[in-house]
Amino acid sequence: MPTPSPTIAHVGVAVTDLDAALTFYQDVLGLAPTAPETVDGATIVALPFGDSQVELLSPIATDSPVAKFLAKRGPGIHHLCLRVPNLDLALARCRERGYHLIDQVPRTGHGGRRIAFLHPKSTAGILLELTE
Repeated sequence: MPTPSPTIAHVGVAVTDLDAALTFYQDVLGLAPTAPETVDGATIVALPFGDSQVELLSPIATDSPVAKFLAKRGPGIHHLCLRVPNLDLALARCRERGYHLIDQVPRTGHGGRRIAFLHPKSTAGILLELTE
């Protein structure tokens, strides 16, 4: 049986004003966001797009990764999350091949999922999140 291919789980978008950002998705696209959840010093709401989501990330702590991103780059795409069949195996392959892991071991992210981030310096400038 073939191993399932990775898919796009979500696109994380850093925003300064969560309510203002939600307006487009609700008023124009008619999407209903998930209940807000606090993770890593940010409020996160997800919007469904088929098998993928857009996650809006709004900082609640000035020293959070999202707050630092906004201060440096302003609002916009923060990261791309890829769903892999086996997170532990994917991380082992990253280590073997010298990719810079932000998370050496999986941690709990939005929705209680196991996640791990890879540094953009080793992934063509894109902050990548891996999840199962």
